[in-house]
Amino acid sequence: MERLTRWVLAHRLPVVLVWVAFALAGGALAAGTVDRLSYETRLPDRPGQAANDALAQRFAQTGGRNSPLLLTVTLPEGKTVTDPRVRDQWRTLVGTVTPSGGRSVSFDDPGGAALLSADGRTTVALVYPRADASNAPYQRSLPRIGATVAQARIGGAPVELTGQPVLSGRNSGAEPSPIYETLLGAAGALLVLVLVFASGLAVVPLLMAAVAIPTTFLLVRGITTATDVSFIVQFLVALIGLGVAIDYALLVVTRWREERAKLGAGPEARRNAVIAALGSAGRAVVLSGATVAISLAALVALPVPFLRSVGYAGLLIPLVSVAVAVTLLPVLLYTWGDRLDRPRRRHRPDSPMWTRIAGFTTRRPALSAVLSGVVLLALAAPVLGLRLGQPATATLAQGGAPAQSFARIVEAGFGEGVARPVEVLVPAAAAETLAGRLGGLDGVAGAVAPGDWVAEGNRVIDVWTTADPSSSAGRDTVTEVLQTARQTPGALAGGTPAFDVDFIDAVYGSLGLILLLVAVATFVVLAWTLRSIVLPLKALLLNALSTCAAYGVVVVIWQWGHGSGLLFDTPAVGAITIWIPMAVFAFLFGLSMDYEVFILHRVRETHLELTARGVEDTLVPSVVTGISRTGRLVTSAALILFLAFTALASVPVTDVRMFATALAAGIIIDATVVRGVLTPALITLLGRSNWWFPSRRRVPVPVGERV
Repeated sequence: MERLTRWVLAHRLPVVLVWVAFALAGGALAAGTVDRLSYETRLPDRPGQAANDALAQRFAQTGGRNSPLLLTVTLPEGKTVTDPRVRDQWRTLVGTVTPSGGRSVSFDDPGGAALLSADGRTTVALVYPRADASNAPYQRSLPRIGATVAQARIGGAPVELTGQPVLSGRNSGAEPSPIYETLLGAAGALLVLVLVFASGLAVVPLLMAAVAIPTTFLLVRGITTATDVSFIVQFLVALIGLGVAIDYALLVVTRWREERAKLGAGPEARRNAVIAALGSAGRAVVLSGATVAISLAALVALPVPFLRSVGYAGLLIPLVSVAVAVTLLPVLLYTWGDRLDRPRRRHRPDSPMWTRIAGFTTRRPALSAVLSGVVLLALAAPVLGLRLGQPATATLAQGGAPAQSFARIVEAGFGEGVARPVEVLVPAAAAETLAGRLGGLDGVAGAVAPGDWVAEGNRVIDVWTTADPSSSAGRDTVTEVLQTARQTPGALAGGTPAFDVDFIDAVYGSLGLILLLVAVATFVVLAWTLRSIVLPLKALLLNALSTCAAYGVVVVIWQWGHGSGLLFDTPAVGAITIWIPMAVFAFLFGLSMDYEVFILHRVRETHLELTARGVEDTLVPSVVTGISRTGRLVTSAALILFLAFTALASVPVTDVRMFATALAAGIIIDATVVRGVLTPALITLLGRSNWWFPSRRRVPVPVGERV
């Protein structure tokens, strides 16, 4: 690291010009990069994907991965939908709202009896418009359909439009953009940095983020030429990139300030301060970036292109941030650091508050470990009730007219699954028989096979469950439907419930192996760097515990709904979106390991210094000094990331909000309870075993080494 820093300082102008060129190019091409992002999620080689592809090809992009619109009417007492005049009105309306190239089914179609309530007063029609490959698949057709329905009357009763595409708000036509959220996160970060530095140095980490983010976008643009990249990546690069780049720069600038206070004035002192800061904090930043990259490799290893693209972009975020922190930042500190550090005040590297906390945890390590452990286990306990799936339809947009309409549909006995039916593509000759078998399964509320849903010798059967497909009962029924359908030669079963089943299998089918590989790779890097076997094992266990605590918070807020209304004006969604736990693990595992690395490096550095001075009992002084000098840094860095995730949670996409909630909760829990209390307590309890390393004698560590 010292050699790199000296080279960078000797070539300051080329280094600056290269980074400026990258940032300007990335910024200029950012809009085009965003346009290249994909809104489609595919699962290659999965039966549900094969079915949905076949449906899209043969039925002009209707159905499959897109749920139907639900057209419904409830007549007053004494009237029935089967009245000839009402029947004609309903048939005409359904035909009118069904777009050209779309398909629909109502009770008036052969086999459509399941779409009529027992009392004959309520009916539902399933309408599949042609879909676009975007975040708003029905954007073009929905306004016209909505306007037609709003003016319609059937038997004197108003007609209502509902369904998951309406309830989820995905078809508003507003394309999400990270600009507002990034500015919000940057404003919060600047406030924290002003409080930390109380000088012009507060702008330095933001400048590093301003270079790292567009540079990462430039690299993402390159990835889009080779594979599809999810639209979620723009938010991750902008907001997680903001937090990570600032955190790394914050660590280096803080250490530079400390070294600068020791070395005095003069050009050589300025140079040596930069070299010393990068020799210590710079190594910690590189190791932190490596651990984040390793954890994100879990997403790259998954057979899901959507998550792979998130993993690719996620890998770029820490790598670019590290590169900026160890090349551009030293130049800025050497050239402008002293001028920006004004008004210059006496800097105290030790935090009085964290010194007191470290003193208590080292005096009462067992009590501190037990209390913090109980808190973490209590936060993690709800993860035992974690349910994976799409949000239950009944929880979407509660309180609005579409939600009330859907509630009436459920009350009339149509089943919650009518909003997300399984779509079975089957040879036409076997359609009637298979529809009868599927309709007779326990938990199935209805099955229809319209005669005009025919293409290339195949018909489509729509099957829906009584319970929501995301619920335990609904998922069991969906599984039975899929198994029964796929027993028919030539049959393919798709729709969103089938896609969910395949997604869970693809993401979590090899979860154990992926987690093991990430843990082993992280352990090897930490063990070799820290020259310890025990400390990396402890870090892995604590990371797993803090990640589970973050999962527990998400379950409480989003699945159970305790706080989702207050925080997001959203009721409980009943299930956690399938990809979120895996993505949270990949990001949170690496990001929280940053703080462990920062603390352990400083503890080990102090241990080496005390050992070099001949101090025999270095344990408690090393821990206290390490915590007192990193506690303020870690909490400030965590607060900046927390604000970035809070800004991310303002994105009007439920999945992104869940993801941001998990990251925000996890990073705060980790930086306070885990790293501030449990880590020093366990290091104290482990004593000399902290530094056990098998080949320690054969691979000596220089006494004066700084890390």
